Formats: sequence, structure tokens, C-alpha cells
Amino acid sequence: MPQPEGAALEAVLTRREELRQRYLRPVDQRPATTARGVHHVAFICRDVEETIRFYQEFLGFPLVEIVENRDYRGSTHFFFDIGHGNLLGFFDFPGHDHPPVAETIGGVQHLALSVGAAEYDTARKALDEAGVEYLGPDRGVEDSLYIRDPNGLPLELYRERLGIFNGERILGPTDTDPV
Repeated sequence: MPQPEGAALEAVLTRREELRQRYLRPVDQRPATTARGVHHVAFICRDVEETIRFYQEFLGFPLVEIVENRDYRGSTHFFFDIGHGNLLGFFDFPGHDHPPVAETIGGVQHLALSVGAAEYDTARKALDEAGVEYLGPDRGVEDSLYIRDPNGLPLELYRERLGIFNGERILGPTDTDPV
């Protein structure tokens, strides 16, 4: 993907700083969020069993529900527990040919999943043993591994406490620390 350079890059950097100054409040001045969390995110998969095996058996996310998609007969909708009351959901759409994952407007750049240190080490060992390619911990990020699931969905396994970003607390004072 082409990246901005020269004057175009300077314009992007200037605009980001303008937005930061206008909208980003210090942690102690942020209002409490109106949301209670992520109930679930839902993605489309090519193969139900392959997806279940990857998330449950390889990454250790328990399958908690598997039902028919109420909007598409014959389609399976299933969910994994990803901790703290959050679910990761998938649909399959039998009979549809799906193009490869694309990084585009409305698409997913990646899904970052918080994992503890032991789970991070276990996942890295499993990736190495299975010969699965990943990025990290490099590029200046010691606490992240970047992989793709069997559907091409980009995932980041992020070894840092929830509510912490780059070592700093990002939750406001009225938020509950989820760890």
C-alpha cells in the first residue's frame, strides 16, 4: 500500500496533531463511556471446523455456542469466549465464494486480543512448533505477535493488560480496570 511522503505526509501529521489537541482529553478528564463493553464481534469464515480447531484447540478460546444463523438458512453462527464477557463470533455462508481478506474501508485492519504472559509464551511456542509464520516481537513492539487465522483474518496477540496502551493507562478514572 503506498504511503504518504513529503508534503502529503506533513499534512497527515499536522491533521493528526490537530485532532489530538481538539478531541483527546487527559485520562482524569475523560467521561465514563456509555458502552458496557464488546458483546461480540462477528467475522465470516470459509470452514466452520477449521475455524473451531484454530481458535479452540490452537489458541485456547473455548467454543461456547453454535447455532443456525437466523438471517441465512444453512449458515452456522458460532462463538468463542475471549475473556471478560467478550465473545468472538463467526458465520459461514455455504454456497458463497468469498474473496480474500482485503485491507479497505469498512474492513478489518486487525483484531488485537489481550493475552497474559504465560498464554503469549504458549501461543508463540505453538506457532513455532506448527511452523506458522508470524511477525513479532519485532518492529519495536516487544509484546505483540501478528498472525492470520485460517480465513486470512489478521490477529494480534497482545501481551499487555487490558486498558493499557504502550505501557500507559488509557482508561478514565470512572472506568473499571478489567484486569
